[in-house]
Amino acid sequence: MSDFFDLINKRESCRNFADTPVTKEQLLACAEAARLAPSSTNSQPWRFLAVNGPEKSAMVAKCTQSLGMNKFTDKAPAFFIVCEEKTTLTSRLGGVVKDVYFAPIDIGLAVAHLCYAAAEQGLSTCILGWFDEKKLIRQFFLPEKTNIRLVIAIGYSADEAAREKKRKELEEVFDYFE
Repeated sequence: MSDFFDLINKRESCRNFADTPVTKEQLLACAEAARLAPSSTNSQPWRFLAVNGPEKSAMVAKCTQSLGMNKFTDKAPAFFIVCEEKTTLTSRLGGVVKDVYFAPIDIGLAVAHLCYAAAEQGLSTCILGWFDEKKLIRQFFLPEKTNIRLVIAIGYSADEAAREKKRKELEEVFDYFE
């Protein structure tokens, strides 16, 4: 169990990437971990586009930088573009009955798996919600109705040690009843 908690503590939102390439095999391992994530009624409402290499990665980085945001992405050697796909009928019906749209929850679980797989391989990630969706769709020739939900910068951290995690105390977010 301690290995898992070591992994949780090792994963951080990196904003200082080293000038070291990421391999296709490493990205495939991350995608495989995401693919195996649980989802509502096994709907798997996701698609992961891996972008690797200086030219294409620079295109993605620029799409995350409007209004002066995310300048650090210029140094990210690779990215995942996370798209929402259509859910299964069972998931949609369950969502109507429970008044819950499950796809964003499912995508969040898959992205967590992906980021932990990256950390296990010594890679760092930063999950980005700030990006120009229309520009990404155009640059990668995606269907116009594509729903891009997140962009994940991925690479090796240039920092020797992870930053200290700043989280609420457990007592602030946890209650226990017997």
